[in-house]
Amino acid sequence: MPRSLLIALAAVGLDAVGIGLVFPLLPRLVAVLGSGVDAALLLGLLTALYAAMQFVFAPLLGAASDRIGRRPVLLVSLAGASLNYLVMALAPQLWLLFAGRAIAGLTSANMAVATAIIADVTPEDERTRRFGQFNAVFGAGFIVGPVLGGLLGEHGLRLPFLAAALLSGGNLLLAVLMLPETRPAGRPPRGRAAPGRGVPARLPPLRFIASIEGLRPILLTIFVLAATGEVYGTCWALWGSDAFHWDGLRVGLSLGAFGICQTLAQALLPGPAAARLGERGAILTGLAGAGLALLVMAFARQGWMIFAILPIFALGGIGVPALQALASRKVDAERQGQFQGVVASVVSLASIVAPLAFSALYFLVRPAWPGAIWLVVIVLYALAAAVVLRLGFAGPERSARA
Repeated sequence: MPRSLLIALAAVGLDAVGIGLVFPLLPRLVAVLGSGVDAALLLGLLTALYAAMQFVFAPLLGAASDRIGRRPVLLVSLAGASLNYLVMALAPQLWLLFAGRAIAGLTSANMAVATAIIADVTPEDERTRRFGQFNAVFGAGFIVGPVLGGLLGEHGLRLPFLAAALLSGGNLLLAVLMLPETRPAGRPPRGRAAPGRGVPARLPPLRFIASIEGLRPILLTIFVLAATGEVYGTCWALWGSDAFHWDGLRVGLSLGAFGICQTLAQALLPGPAAARLGERGAILTGLAGAGLALLVMAFARQGWMIFAILPIFALGGIGVPALQALASRKVDAERQGQFQGVVASVVSLASIVAPLAFSALYFLVRPAWPGAIWLVVIVLYALAAAVVLRLGFAGPERSARA
């Protein structure tokens, strides 16, 4: 594995651990600094601020990585994360939390740049496997992080934030010392792509999307999958309590088991699945596996059934890397950064819209049938499958010889 790829994966994994470290304690910190203001409202505003800043700036930072290189943009992003955690660890007033989150969102390009690095150094026929490893590393980090954060939080509310700042600082130092530049040699494209008709020139991400044939349905699919991914964090705990009277321990165990199964599936299965089934087959298999599991969840009457179907549920993880690999081939090498920034922007938009929508839907169906929320997700998966069926994909034979 190339050194640049190892460092990119390490950066993503450490970043996920840092996010997970502060995740369990952020509501308490907000409540302490909020001086009586509704903590849930403040937490929602902090989350929305970060996502909104990322939505605006991720495509710009991605495009900058095409012009000046992946390395400097990733270093800026890691420095922004370190500063954010340090501000949160030391902030005596609430407005500083918002300032820290704004800085983190403004500089949040690590995921976009890391995926661009993968595309830079990985042959097309291996990208599905590498993107699977990328997602698995992030998932593993996000499993470990909350556990460590909870343990550290027992010894001090600010301690997990200090630990996240130190970890991000170490992540930055690792990249400074060991990450080589991977941006393809040569001048980046300037003004080659004509904007789509009617698309305002002052909106570079929209102009970029309109300039590449076949990109919009791919981004629509990415948006749907990112949006449906938000339902688990939004509704799982409430649904487990409503449907099975689970306590916090059982909710945590179910989410932990799901995360482990998903991480293993993404680490091991996407490459072989794409080689055997092709990218379209891998994506559709993932959607079908997740859809089947959701159908069981919708009608389940006993909690053990959820644990039994988690391995099937985890099959959903094989589709996203195949979609990422396909998408990366739609864009030339000199524009990978901008494209991955647009993808990050789309995911940020989903993270703003989806929790609000799924929360409203869940409280609508909750009195009569809590499990009905999973049928909504199945419908969205069906729409995504319909879009996928209309896309052009590499089949197994192309994947084998690419």
